[in-house]
Amino acid sequence: MTENRLAMNGGQPAKTKPFPEWPDFDEQEVAALTRVLESRMWWRVPGTEVEAFEREFATYQQARAALAVTSGTHAIETVLSGLGIGRGDEVIVPAYTFVSTAFGVLSVNAVPILVDVDPRTYCLDPQDLQRVLSPRTRAIMPVHLAGNIANMDAIMEFARRHHLAVIEDAAHAHGGEWQSQRVGALASAGIFSFQAGKLMTAGEGGCIVSQDTDLIERCYLMSSCGRSKKDRTYQHMMLGTTCRMSELHAAVLRVQLTRLDRQISRRERNAEILDKLLQTVEGITPQGRDSWTTRHPHYMYMFRYDSSYFGGMPRTEFVDSLIAEGVPAFVGYPAIHQTPAFREGNFAPRWKAQDPLLPDYQAVHCPISEELGEQVVWLHHRTLLGDEEDLAELVGAIRKIQVNAPRRTVLN
Repeated sequence: MTENRLAMNGGQPAKTKPFPEWPDFDEQEVAALTRVLESRMWWRVPGTEVEAFEREFATYQQARAALAVTSGTHAIETVLSGLGIGRGDEVIVPAYTFVSTAFGVLSVNAVPILVDVDPRTYCLDPQDLQRVLSPRTRAIMPVHLAGNIANMDAIMEFARRHHLAVIEDAAHAHGGEWQSQRVGALASAGIFSFQAGKLMTAGEGGCIVSQDTDLIERCYLMSSCGRSKKDRTYQHMMLGTTCRMSELHAAVLRVQLTRLDRQISRRERNAEILDKLLQTVEGITPQGRDSWTTRHPHYMYMFRYDSSYFGGMPRTEFVDSLIAEGVPAFVGYPAIHQTPAFREGNFAPRWKAQDPLLPDYQAVHCPISEELGEQVVWLHHRTLLGDEEDLAELVGAIRKIQVNAPRRTVLN
């Protein structure tokens, strides 16, 4: 390709046509919303949409039951409470994930214990579990990061040996498969998110799935102020909150679910093409995938960025350049213990400052997670919903930035 000015410096963007838009919707969502609006049953208790969605999503994820709630974070809090995990109990989570995985643990007054991740897959490293095991350990929460499936064989074997619950954080992994089995209900329970960027969305929303129907019933009580579904006399059976999904959200999600398989197939095919195209670009290393991930839905396309191959260009500037060239790109998460909340212990009001039950997160060291926190860039999954021309232009944008990157002195 010819050298030309970067778009952020006044040049023409490398992307000549836009990627498919997200969220994706058509007249089916409009009809679903109209149906609910006209029914005047917008609340799940007299309505039918949420229960229908729960049945459909449970079946899709090969689970016996599901509970729809208001967010993936609330799903984490609710299922932990449903499993009886609370004050002072320890839950092992990967240090490289979105912070809600750990915040959900703190919100039930349990303690997130951070372990490192695999340098190829970015998922929880089972070899690091023994290091943090303690008499207070109650559960492990692996994250299927960007739709890449954690090593559930090793995690489940460790959990059985030590009598621990396992909650799959599958917020990124709708339709994902581990050894040809759908994720979410492989363990004690799993959670999903339907936030605006997710693989299926109603703007917000979450879901718990499990093979344990009694657990789902307990979670329902906790999500509905402790009231059973049939209660008409305000018999609140336990302490709960209100995080019920609305009928409007469920109606949209029922339609979104019908498109998911087709979209996953396209993303898997395009991700394979993009992996091959990027093999020729020095300084870009895509997230790896192991054989047990037999279906990867690709919530994000993640890769490591080595600035030394881009003239020392800082990662934030590289991301800004990609955006200017027409590619929806984002800086990856920092390691959890390197966020301000964890560095400074800002967990009030649920936790007092310097609570003796909490570890000193400033002293936590998970080197792979910290490295990823400094290097990873991710692309929105809509970049994988286009065609081969879109992928070629995407790689062309990266090459254009590389060719035009001003050379900086990199200090060791």
